[in-house]
Amino acid sequence: MFTLFCLFFSLFAIALDNVFEIAIANIGFGPLYILYVLAVFLPSLSATVRRLHDVGKSGWTLLILFIPIVGALWVFIQLVKNGIMEENQYGPCPKSPSVN
Repeated sequence: MFTLFCLFFSLFAIALDNVFEIAIANIGFGPLYILYVLAVFLPSLSATVRRLHDVGKSGWTLLILFIPIVGALWVFIQLVKNGIMEENQYGPCPKSPSVN
C-alpha cells in the first residue's frame, strides 16, 4: 500500500507541475515532484529495509542495487516474494496470527 500511495502522489505531483507550467523543459517534472521525492526518500528506504527483513535479508543487501540491471532485478524479486512465516533474526512475522 505504501508503494501504491507513493506512485499515486508522485504522478499527482508531476501532473501539478505540468498544469502550473513549472515543469522543467525536456524532463517532464518540476519542483513539486522534486520536493515530494525528497520528503518520501527516508520513509521509502525504511519500508524497503523492513520488507527485506520480512524475507530474512539484511538492509545492507539494498546496496546490491549498485550492480547495474542484475542488482535491481534481484532486489525486485526479494521485495515481491512471500516473507518468512516464522520469527527470524529481525523479529516476528507481521502476518503471523500470533502477532497481534
